[in-house]
Amino acid sequence: MKALFTQKLTVLNAGLASFASNIERAGGEAIAMNWQPPAGGDRKGGLALAELLNQPEIELANQMAMERYLAAQPILVDVMLAGEAIPALLEKKVILHAGPPIAWQEMCGPVQGAILGAILFEQWAEDIEQAESLILAGEVTFEPCHHYDAVGPMAGIISRSMPLWVVENPNNAHERVYCNFNEGLGKVLRFGANSPAVIERLKWMGTELAEAMKAMLVQSGSIELKPIMAQALHMGDEVHNRNAAATGLLLKQIVPALLSTSLPKEQLQRVISFVTANDHFFLNLSMAACKSMLKAAENIPNSTMVTVMARNGVNFGIRLSGTGNHWFQAPANPVNGLFFPGYGVEDAAADLGDSAITETAGVGGFAMASSPAIVKFVGGTPIDATNNSRAMQAITLGGNPAFTLPALNFAPTAAGIDARKVADHSILPIINTGIAHKKAGVGQIGAGITTAPMQCFVDALQYFAALRNNKESI
Repeated sequence: MKALFTQKLTVLNAGLASFASNIERAGGEAIAMNWQPPAGGDRKGGLALAELLNQPEIELANQMAMERYLAAQPILVDVMLAGEAIPALLEKKVILHAGPPIAWQEMCGPVQGAILGAILFEQWAEDIEQAESLILAGEVTFEPCHHYDAVGPMAGIISRSMPLWVVENPNNAHERVYCNFNEGLGKVLRFGANSPAVIERLKWMGTELAEAMKAMLVQSGSIELKPIMAQALHMGDEVHNRNAAATGLLLKQIVPALLSTSLPKEQLQRVISFVTANDHFFLNLSMAACKSMLKAAENIPNSTMVTVMARNGVNFGIRLSGTGNHWFQAPANPVNGLFFPGYGVEDAAADLGDSAITETAGVGGFAMASSPAIVKFVGGTPIDATNNSRAMQAITLGGNPAFTLPALNFAPTAAGIDARKVADHSILPIINTGIAHKKAGVGQIGAGITTAPMQCFVDALQYFAALRNNKESI
């Protein structure tokens, strides 16, 4: 016993770092563990997590969800106007937006500005003042894009006359998902701009551009999207904030088909010039492909796999396979990144857009190891990008062998976020994202890295556990 108290003290410290420092100052040795309590220290969340770990039916359900996600083969099959693709948009004045549900009064500046622009585009009002009056009178309804199997970047606005990409998954009963077209950079609707020039561009996209893309698909036939994404990952893209390679690969397929159509030469020149001038053109197709893959994994009872992550500029929302269309929300985290000259944190809107569907599907921030150049846009170093991709392996159900990362010896991207693992390991999903100005119409002012808030996952697990307990008591 005496020897126990006289030998040199060696401690494995799992508490505050200051505990280890005090031991070292007293002459002992302390190894500080990087540990945090599960579920962010939330007691009820921790108890719910404990109930859901090592449950065979949950493991089987997650295996099924993962298998369906991996088997998905998203294919671009058509271009349609939104009202044709989503008939509910024709029944009343409905505008879809990014992220979870939110009321007009609570929306951030870019989303409000984009909605006003959509009202002008649809000619429901003659000016901004009339458009606002229409909203305040309750004549316009707002719903998330995800409620209609659609996605949109940043504000994510979709109204009935806008063109949509139509993506099918033949391995999921040809279920369809939709995404709007990318407008390019500068003053654009997705950042809340609604000037006459923005509206004119939208009109051109809904006519000449949509007509050309529809005619192109008649000539080319359907276009498989996963092979483009997979190759782009080997060429320096992560297919969220960097799509230069993917857009180039898409161009190789669509230009010959466009030239085979009977469209006027001048129209083709305008269309091809528009696409080649916008490295982000493929982003919207990447989002639709990811939505298609995750839709295949939806609505599997007992599955804790995350099928949606989305932000509306105020709140961040997630959905789980086993809880259907139920949203779990928390205030969106700030974005830590690089700002364009003249702008700073005080100018930024909160995290915004449906484009986190890419991370939900295992690319974007999860695939940053394949895109070392992205750090010049979002901040950090190439080592940070690689570490982010590695860290995501701890919170996912497995990897996607269709998407591999050369920098990690061609390891598959981490995929299939498990809400239980997020809470258990206290590791949050990484998202790389653009930063919008908090005022409508200013546009993008930077880019950076953010994470999903832990509270979403804690709430989801508590709801999930309660749902299971209620079923067992029936």
